[in-house]
Amino acid sequence: MNKVPLREKIGYGVGAIGLDLSYGLFYSYLSLYLTNALKISPLFLLILAPLARIWDGINDPMMGSVVDRTKTRMGKYRPWILTGAVLNAIVLSLLFNNPGFSEGSVWVYVYVAVFYVLWGMTNTLADIPFWSMVPSFATEEKDRNLVSTIARTFSGLGQGIVAIFTSIIVAYFGGVAGSDLDEMESSALSTGFGKWSIISAAALIFFAFICVASTKERNVVISGDEKFSLRKALGIIRKNDQLLTFMLFAMISNCGYYMTSGISSYYFLQVRGDLTLQSKFNLLGSVGSIVSILVIPVCGKFMSNRATYRFSLTVATAGYIGMALVGYVLGGNVIALGICFLIASVGIGSMFVNQTVMLADIVDYGEYKLGVRNQSLTFSMKGFLQKMAYTLQSIIMYSAFVATKYDFSKGVSKAVVNEAANSAITFMMFIVPPVMLIISHIIFAGKYKIYGSFKREVLDAVIRKREEMAE
Repeated sequence: MNKVPLREKIGYGVGAIGLDLSYGLFYSYLSLYLTNALKISPLFLLILAPLARIWDGINDPMMGSVVDRTKTRMGKYRPWILTGAVLNAIVLSLLFNNPGFSEGSVWVYVYVAVFYVLWGMTNTLADIPFWSMVPSFATEEKDRNLVSTIARTFSGLGQGIVAIFTSIIVAYFGGVAGSDLDEMESSALSTGFGKWSIISAAALIFFAFICVASTKERNVVISGDEKFSLRKALGIIRKNDQLLTFMLFAMISNCGYYMTSGISSYYFLQVRGDLTLQSKFNLLGSVGSIVSILVIPVCGKFMSNRATYRFSLTVATAGYIGMALVGYVLGGNVIALGICFLIASVGIGSMFVNQTVMLADIVDYGEYKLGVRNQSLTFSMKGFLQKMAYTLQSIIMYSAFVATKYDFSKGVSKAVVNEAANSAITFMMFIVPPVMLIISHIIFAGKYKIYGSFKREVLDAVIRKREEMAE
């Protein structure tokens, strides 16, 4: 029986809006801001992104272990959600607001590097405890699906706000009529992004407060008081074979989606010559994300979670293949592209919900196999694999920019783009995403085993252990 009121689940899910406003700005628009407004070299970003992920490989499991051992009057997760949201909001604002360093100067590079790394650390402070709360709400599959669906719905709302309105809002604050970011000078672009980041930061804190104030923590298991050991944490991760499998196929599929969000601004700005087309494209994608809310509840009536996940990957792949056909064969009509992206977004949205549910199952599996429930440590890998997915996307994208000599030095509207750069951008927009989804699908189908009777066996064993501890 569901003991958690729907209003509390909604209050929890609302927190995802602010988190994804920060996510969306960082991963979808930071690259454009840095290269076109601050004139940061793509080669520098190609080096910075992997170095930041090396630190995340230490920081994320460390934070997960700290959360697993937290015990306060507010609970285990909620203090970190609020603290992380406040710190991440501050860093987001500073990252998108140049304090006055000259464009292209050494100090700009230092400033960007410091706050690029700090964004990842502060986001981890809020993201890990937020998503780690999912198993504490419910143990049954249907209830976990509902919690995850609600959270991912609000997550999609946050992403949709960034995707649809960023170009319009940035242009407005930058003093440009309409939303023609491709016509903005670097100073106006900096001003627009700076003000929009402050608004997003305020929203991040506001929604985190609602989340913390409206939820209670249930089924919480506190790990031991021993000090954090990176070696031990990595050993726990390494021994959980299903967590490693999940990280691999989820990272690859997520990278395919992030490639679209990361390269689309360059595609519409440089290849198509009109960034305003991106808003129409993203609007239809956001409609797909909303529709994706229905996939799991509907499919769950006659499909297992495993079958639903495979269905989601298939739908997403079909949408991306349709985009490739429109982009290469049918002239790239933006409405047709948007409709295909709508289809892909239906699959991607439900894929993300399923991945959250899978992590809850993997927490149970880890307890079943290792005898210890490392809930936050396991969920810390969600944020880490997302960062790794973005890093893989960044390596592909910036390597292409460097190889094709994509030159930003003359500003946004005067960027030097050759035919090779246009071809590379188009390839990354239409070919890379479906290829990655297909690879991910193959790995999932062959290696992931927490389903069917084995999944029931795992859950029954965890419930029995919980009952024995309560006696």
